[in-house]
Amino acid sequence: MLPRRPLAWPAWLLRGAPGAAGSWGRPVGPLARRGCCSAPGTPEVPLTRERYPVRRLPFSTVSKQDLAAFERIVPGGVVTDPEALQAPNVDWLRTLRGCSKVLLRPRTSEEVSHILRHCHERNLAVNPQGGNTGMVGGSVPVFDEIILSTARMNRVLSFHSVSGILVCQAGCVLEELSRYVEERDFIMPLDLGAKGSCHIGGNVATNAGGLRFLRYGSLHGTVLGLEVAAQALLRFCRPSAPARGCWVRSCLHSSSWMLCACSWSGAISTWPARCKMLWALRERITEALSRDGYVYKYDLSLPVERLYDIVTDLRARLGPHAKHVVGYGHLGDGNLHLNVTAEAFSPSLLAALEPHVYEWTAGQQGSVSAEHGVGFRKRDVLGYSKPPGALQLMQQLKALLDPKGILNPYKTLPSQA
Repeated sequence: MLPRRPLAWPAWLLRGAPGAAGSWGRPVGPLARRGCCSAPGTPEVPLTRERYPVRRLPFSTVSKQDLAAFERIVPGGVVTDPEALQAPNVDWLRTLRGCSKVLLRPRTSEEVSHILRHCHERNLAVNPQGGNTGMVGGSVPVFDEIILSTARMNRVLSFHSVSGILVCQAGCVLEELSRYVEERDFIMPLDLGAKGSCHIGGNVATNAGGLRFLRYGSLHGTVLGLEVAAQALLRFCRPSAPARGCWVRSCLHSSSWMLCACSWSGAISTWPARCKMLWALRERITEALSRDGYVYKYDLSLPVERLYDIVTDLRARLGPHAKHVVGYGHLGDGNLHLNVTAEAFSPSLLAALEPHVYEWTAGQQGSVSAEHGVGFRKRDVLGYSKPPGALQLMQQLKALLDPKGILNPYKTLPSQA
């Protein structure tokens, strides 16, 4: 038998905030507590309206009277300082930037209701924002939409220690919820690399799969009810107990290669420290890619037997025009995270990628969006995965619930549906 050598990981990979530790004691670094993926001095992100062919819809602009009304609704929760608004206007990948001049921070669903009532009456566009860790531009304004942050809606309202049913507000951070239920001998059915920053409301909105998908199933099977735009009703199970009923299906994760890696080096129960390091590697892939230059990201659902074929296809297609073509993700449910890196954004490289990636995916009866959502980036490629009738129904439902179209405009639905 070969002697075991201690695993050596790059220092930056495991470096975290002083005293910070993730769920199960895993190291927490910049990715788990996402705020911005660039270092000080990074060039300013171009405005979305300058990079993409999108026109502002005829919404009103915020007036002094509007600001006064918002201050009455959320005293102390109106942010207009330009410096404080820089980060909420930029997505985590630093590829999209809006120009919102107002951010609101409500604490309750009642305050959210009053804000939306005022915005509806005044025809003011609103951009809801949770942890701003999204990959498709769904959480940042495209133009000057009001940013409605759920950061202060972060309370656990109740937890039943027998049924495992938890009621919480939409702004609860996933890692903090995980810690809360673990202290009560339960486990979150969802685990993500962005757990230190992402909000449960955003997780539910995208039906995030994450690393425990195979054991507990998709998130929609765990959500028992919603108070729209405010609270979530969730059910959890004890990690040592089998799943019961239809709410929580069968705990580990959906990346079979990780299980193989742990098994190769020893049983998980006898090798916790090294398994934590392997998890850190898996959870930091996104950040590692961001250090390689501009990243073109795709989140695809594909037949498992064809999961990696598009990676080899793109390597041959792009050749030296791309620095790296990387595929990773969730083998168990056929969710591939496809990433192409380059020194900088290039229209010619984008033209070589799109619509080729979407056409290739459609040819496999796959989906152009697996767990990252649709947002701004994928709204005009839904037709590769959804028939015209489905898109029409989505638009009708949107019009029914939001007749003026003020809620997160320019997102999800095709611009010419």
